[in-house]
Amino acid sequence: MQTLLNQLVYFGFFQSVFLLIIYLFSAKNRKSINGYIAFLVFVLLIGLSGRILYLSDIFGPNPRLISFSEFSILLFGATVYLFTRSSLLGKRFSYVDLVHYIPGLCYILFIVFYFMLSTDEVLSARVKSGELYRVVNIVVGFGLAFNITYWAMSLYEFLQFRKQLLNELSYTIKTQFFFNFLIAIGSCLFVWTIIYLLNISGYELLEIKARPAIWLSIAFIILFIAFYSINEPDLFRQKPMEVLQKYAQSKLSTVDLNRLKETLDNLMVAKKPYLNNKLLKAELAEMVGVSNPELARLLNERIGMNFFEYINYYRIMEFIKLAQSEQGKSMTFFGLAQEVGFNSKTTFNKSFKKLMGVTPKQYLAKG
Repeated sequence: MQTLLNQLVYFGFFQSVFLLIIYLFSAKNRKSINGYIAFLVFVLLIGLSGRILYLSDIFGPNPRLISFSEFSILLFGATVYLFTRSSLLGKRFSYVDLVHYIPGLCYILFIVFYFMLSTDEVLSARVKSGELYRVVNIVVGFGLAFNITYWAMSLYEFLQFRKQLLNELSYTIKTQFFFNFLIAIGSCLFVWTIIYLLNISGYELLEIKARPAIWLSIAFIILFIAFYSINEPDLFRQKPMEVLQKYAQSKLSTVDLNRLKETLDNLMVAKKPYLNNKLLKAELAEMVGVSNPELARLLNERIGMNFFEYINYYRIMEFIKLAQSEQGKSMTFFGLAQEVGFNSKTTFNKSFKKLMGVTPKQYLAKG
């Protein structure tokens, strides 16, 4: 079993080397790749390096080699956060971002001077007095809290971004990667937390047996990134997934809102803009003759829906009408959904059931 675990660690290590070669030595990738994902792979590579050096026995059974992995601990969470933020919001690298790495640099210097450069006699004295054990627990606990904080910040950015999408787009885009990515990171931190709690609770034998899970979780994240790099490389390009416009309070009066609601209702019936499966709120606002924030206020205050819900309401009504026609009886449900503007079967089914309370099949069976 131990041999298999070691092989997985080796595989993750060489996979990270392979990814860095692709990111850094391919002219096309070097220009377009999000630098934070390349740095994250590098940080994970460092995380596995200490274990690889120890297993390979190149420099003998020197326990200091494992501490090389510690260099990555406080670089990990900050890089996850900066990658998530830059990918979702299109925020490019700024020297101000380096402030997130100051704790990591201080931690590296501490590891070098306190552990790696200390003599065997000094280390032995620290072990006998229990000082080393206490210090390790403190710094590891700090690193764990640091990374969990940055993971929570990343998750918050993602959830806010996904929420804003419903106010701007009438269709869904691929945010599943970031959800899966943050779940993978969260799982890694959960494993680390369990092992840390076992250690400080005195279950040393159990902690020693569970410790390889840390290396495996790092290897898993590398393989996760590698999988998406092959299947969906555009996810790691340096560009925002969508440009989201911030709302501003409009100056429309109650009378204006009532008039605009009537205009919007007439437009939706006469021109059916919802049939455009890539319709943006900004485009609909232009048709109505108002600004983007003013349309947002109209939808929120007079209709009680966000843009995504409002457009899909009309699509569902059109779907029901088409499904009950002679033309619609020869088409599949998803074919009909595409005709009325849906570009995702999952979105169609969820929207229909949320609005009508039953599935499309159940609804049409009643009628």
